[in-house]
Amino acid sequence: MSNTLFLRLEGPLQSWGERGRWSIRDSAPEPTKSGVIGLIACALGVNQDEQIKALSESVQMGVRVDVPGIRLTDYHTIGGGAAEPMLLTAEGKPKKSSGSPHTEISYRDYLCNASFLVALQGKTVVIEQMAAALQAPAWVIFLGRKSCPPTRPVFDGIGDYADLHSALKTHNWPEDTERLTAVLECNPTADNAIRRRDHLTSRSHRVFHPRYTETVTLQEAT
Repeated sequence: MSNTLFLRLEGPLQSWGERGRWSIRDSAPEPTKSGVIGLIACALGVNQDEQIKALSESVQMGVRVDVPGIRLTDYHTIGGGAAEPMLLTAEGKPKKSSGSPHTEISYRDYLCNASFLVALQGKTVVIEQMAAALQAPAWVIFLGRKSCPPTRPVFDGIGDYADLHSALKTHNWPEDTERLTAVLECNPTADNAIRRRDHLTSRSHRVFHPRYTETVTLQEAT
């Protein structure tokens, strides 16, 4: 009986937006729960709000930071063509500034060459369903944004563990490494709990509810 699913999130670029809005698109320093659940939903072929919300509520998540990567910021422009502007208003009409095509400037953060081990814990039936979908995904899997494909299979195994701490402390520990940082989902009353808004409630309306995590240091199991 397995209660834990492991995902290896590794690639040249990944981005896990947590607070980004409009022209500023940030990335959290490690995968967010909303991003990971979105990845699982792609594998399952699920896109309805209630289904995605149920997925998020069915598991708890922990992330081990094996390689934090380097943060990059992309200076990005949208629209502003010389003839017909690509950027449109809410009414579908060409957007202009002072009579000229409007160019929207956007800043987008990425994590370069990062590697994370994600552990999801829940009921055996849920874990096995997710594991099967990751090995034969219904839709394309990406690391936070569609422009960020993984460089290796995301599925990294299943197992049975007492908690997220012991799971991440034991599973596929990197060679020549004694200590690593992990971010674990926890109760709001935990001493070092940090409030985050990455529990996806409605994809269509971009509604996120609070979730609490704590950052811990892991020592390799002996």
